[in-house]
Amino acid sequence: MPARATDARRAAVLGSPIGHSLSPVLHRAAYGELGLTGWSYDRFEVDEAGLPAFFEGLGPEWAGLSLTMPLKRAVIPLLDEISETAASVEAVNTVVFTEDGRRVGDNTDIPGMVAALRERGIEQVDSAAILGAGATASSALAALARVCTGEVTAYVRSAARAAEMRQWGERLDVGVRTADWADAAEALRAPLVVATTPAGTTDALAPAVPERPAVLFDVLYEPWPTALAARWSLAGGAVISGLDLLVHQAVLQVELMTGRSPVPPDALRAAGEKALSER
Repeated sequence: MPARATDARRAAVLGSPIGHSLSPVLHRAAYGELGLTGWSYDRFEVDEAGLPAFFEGLGPEWAGLSLTMPLKRAVIPLLDEISETAASVEAVNTVVFTEDGRRVGDNTDIPGMVAALRERGIEQVDSAAILGAGATASSALAALARVCTGEVTAYVRSAARAAEMRQWGERLDVGVRTADWADAAEALRAPLVVATTPAGTTDALAPAVPERPAVLFDVLYEPWPTALAARWSLAGGAVISGLDLLVHQAVLQVELMTGRSPVPPDALRAAGEKALSER
């Protein structure tokens, strides 16, 4: 049932560390656009050990939760149901509390990434490259399963990571080839490059950006732009940022938690950009 504007409902983002999270800024902006004056959205520092007790302390006023690291897998045993999307990568970033008291987990990172690509007119590519092999890389693979018709090459630092990415590819029905990180400059020639690594990791690749780059999806949003994104943009390539991903996954979270749609992504993006500029 869609939320009434005056309903006193709560939502929040959980994780550790959580102080940097932009989710409160984005969700509150969405509530403002939707006229949900009775809704609040906060952040809580919660680690894996503290998650069960946090859940047990929630009352009927709670509509949903956003989850970041390290809780996306730890939460699964606490839920009554998870979506096929969340199950495909064994990661839940959204929990919705239903009217009958059930806890339902979902993953909006994957469709959020697809939505961010489509916002830039990218509906389909014939191949892609992923830089990195962590948890975000598996979500990127799941998103690429929806837009990439050919092979995905993952550039990784170890044989163990390479094996993991190939396993994810088999599970997600994506053709995955792995390559050594030492050859990561080759990735930059792909029609779509998804950088999933921590801040600073791809800086050394910036000088290798080709004369006519295609599309870079860099999941970072702070600090921004990354050295790679700045050089990419300077060369005339299309750049999609981590803020774009954060906005689109938040749009989907708000719709799931409130039952209201559509949620305007531009309003959330403007709020996020303002908050980042003030840090």
